[in-house]
Amino acid sequence: MNDYQQLKALHHSLPAFAPIIPTSFLPYLAAFTLIPTFALAFYFSTLPKRTLPIWEATVATVASVFGGFGIVALFCSAGVYV
Repeated sequence: MNDYQQLKALHHSLPAFAPIIPTSFLPYLAAFTLIPTFALAFYFSTLPKRTLPIWEATVATVASVFGGFGIVALFCSAGVYV
């Protein structure tokens, strides 16, 4: 029981969580990452098909990363903290 009391006191003495990115900036971050996602998706769909798709994979990977961060930022700005 003594360990629990020490952990409880330690928990209450810690500062409150403060996010690295302010929550007021999240809608702008979502827009900044989702707009290039759609642009890159359009660009990816218009690329000529080649036998060695390195450039296609690069464009698709960048679009996927932007889309992932954009969706998380959009959800968090709407109050769904994922």
